[in-house]
Amino acid sequence: MENLAAQFLHKLPPPLWNPTTRFLTSFISRPNLISTSSLRRSLPLSLDSRQPTSLLSDNRFLNSLPRRLNHPGSCPLRLLQEDGDWSKDQFFAVIRFLRHSSRLHEILPVFDAWRKLEPSRTNEANYEKIIRLLCAERSMNEAVQALQSMIHDYKINPSLEIYNSVIRGYANDGQFEEAMLFLNQMKENDVLPETETYEGLIQGYGKWQMYDEIVSCVKRMEAEGCVRDHVTYNLLVREFARGGLLKRMERMYQSLMSRKMNVEPLTLVSMLEAYAEFGVLEKMEETYDKILRFGIFLDEELVRKLASVYINNLMFSRLDDLGRGIRRSDLAWCLRALCHACLVSRKGLDYLVKEMNEARVPWSTSFANIVLLAYSKMGDFKSVQLLLFELQRRGVKLDLATVGIVFDLSVAGFDGTAVFMSWKNNGFLDKPVEMKTDTLVHAAFGEGQFLRSCKEVMMKPSLEESKSLTYQYLLEVVVKNQKN
Repeated sequence: MENLAAQFLHKLPPPLWNPTTRFLTSFISRPNLISTSSLRRSLPLSLDSRQPTSLLSDNRFLNSLPRRLNHPGSCPLRLLQEDGDWSKDQFFAVIRFLRHSSRLHEILPVFDAWRKLEPSRTNEANYEKIIRLLCAERSMNEAVQALQSMIHDYKINPSLEIYNSVIRGYANDGQFEEAMLFLNQMKENDVLPETETYEGLIQGYGKWQMYDEIVSCVKRMEAEGCVRDHVTYNLLVREFARGGLLKRMERMYQSLMSRKMNVEPLTLVSMLEAYAEFGVLEKMEETYDKILRFGIFLDEELVRKLASVYINNLMFSRLDDLGRGIRRSDLAWCLRALCHACLVSRKGLDYLVKEMNEARVPWSTSFANIVLLAYSKMGDFKSVQLLLFELQRRGVKLDLATVGIVFDLSVAGFDGTAVFMSWKNNGFLDKPVEMKTDTLVHAAFGEGQFLRSCKEVMMKPSLEESKSLTYQYLLEVVVKNQKN
């Protein structure tokens, strides 16, 4: 990309600098990124947790498995024929390999060939494992093919777990007519649905945002004599939360608590995300406190949502608490830095920098720009100048936000001559444009005039602009537009 940019930019001669805004003009203008119910009622698929074997032949087989199956043109059926037979552990090792290699269409033929070698293998347990796996991988045609085979060819009655897997699989795909077909079929085969059966439907309706159908499904479930338990209530809370139906969510949560049932951590996380999404500050904080007591770590995307709510409500001190409450990461340090920067607390910022230095934590681009913005807000140009050269010494990667900060400061009276000359001499300005700064930084401080001008340029790029999007080029275009 640098070579392309060089075709459109000429090397600038050393400019005549001055501490006013004209230095930029003279410089630039010259041409030059689990089902919760299963936790309660069923064990994980044994396909992913084979029992250890003491047989040397099994170990040798498993060690050679990737090589044999990864060989160009490999065929599990041919390997089975060559080996004569496989033990149960060996067979499921092959099935695991096919699953993780996305060769799902080969599973049923291999299963059929293996079980025919020994009649006792044609049993409900083996069929259940295969069908559950296929449903989990959304291979519903193959799953139903196996189901029909066990019913019609071998007169084996499917278990409740098999029907639940098929119904959940179809519901997850949004194929509710097929799901209801098998719900009726299981009744015809004298297999009575249980609460978990309907929970598979509820999850599917929630995924496809069919919330009225969720209510109807619950009524049908209760009419069939299946009572709601703590898993059902937790599931309903989560699905209503994901749909942004706060009133329904809260009613289900109150019902859960009034019955003194256990609330699952994932349920609280879903509620927290819903409150953050709608900016319901008080309830968001109340739910977050409960999550902290559970010792749950939140993913960074949710943490950013919470931080955005605090920023929008000018509650900057909460950012430090939020940063301390999550795993030590770049985001945690940035949240704490944003707190002190937005509160214009030099003492707090200096202490945080000292803490990072003692812990030998490298500075991220976001953290560096936060500190720059803090000094900018304080009007401390001397500290800005020292910090910019310190960032080069630390090897911190700069980005478009950094350039924008220095540009806007220069317009405000900061003498950025030495900084821009240094960037030009080390080749930074000729590099392709990058934006590494966290969006929370822009949410707290705004984007600045330079970044807003760059957005206008990048929204309507000409052929020349699309091939030469470097920092140097954007500086030239922005200055040119300001002169006009």
